[in-house]
Amino acid sequence: MAFGMVAAFWAVSFLFVLTPGADWAYAISAGLRHRTVLPAVGGLLSGHVVATAVVAAGVGALVSGSPVVLTALTVAGSAYLVCLGIGMLKNPSIPEAGQEQASGSWVRQALKGAGISGLNPKVFLLFLALLPQFTDPNGSWPIAGQVAILGLIHVASCAVVYTGVGVGARVVLRARPAAARTVTRISGAAMVAIGLFLLVEQLIH
Repeated sequence: MAFGMVAAFWAVSFLFVLTPGADWAYAISAGLRHRTVLPAVGGLLSGHVVATAVVAAGVGALVSGSPVVLTALTVAGSAYLVCLGIGMLKNPSIPEAGQEQASGSWVRQALKGAGISGLNPKVFLLFLALLPQFTDPNGSWPIAGQVAILGLIHVASCAVVYTGVGVGARVVLRARPAAARTVTRISGAAMVAIGLFLLVEQLIH
């Protein structure tokens, strides 16, 4: 793989990761609710790894070409985002200055993250549209291997940005309960809005 092609992909991927969305909302929520954001971020990353593996295996093209499967994926992902967002709106748990919150179940945090990114059809379709454009059919590496490498580069960018977002939210808002509550509710509203947008968009098309 040519270095220039990899660098170009990283630039495009990093800009995508910097765009706030459901992943950002969950990272912020985890930063405000838990002692560490690592389980939540790990869950988010696992969803991107799965999307990479699906595209690398060639399953992505089959799924995107099946309206029934794609609709089912969209409905499931949208409903999941809406449910999580409503939960954040109803219970905006926040850290208090000088106090540590219970970390809760790390497995549950990771599973939520995996559901948010893994069930997001936008992530899947982006991978399907983006990754193949930066592969070289005449290269010495097989296409699946090239896709896997590019996907891991994307996951590395996600790890840095999502961890920074979660930790930053906790550090900045820890001593500001009112602001933290507002940010949590905005994150919840964003999840609900994204979920409804994905659902409506799918139904229209």
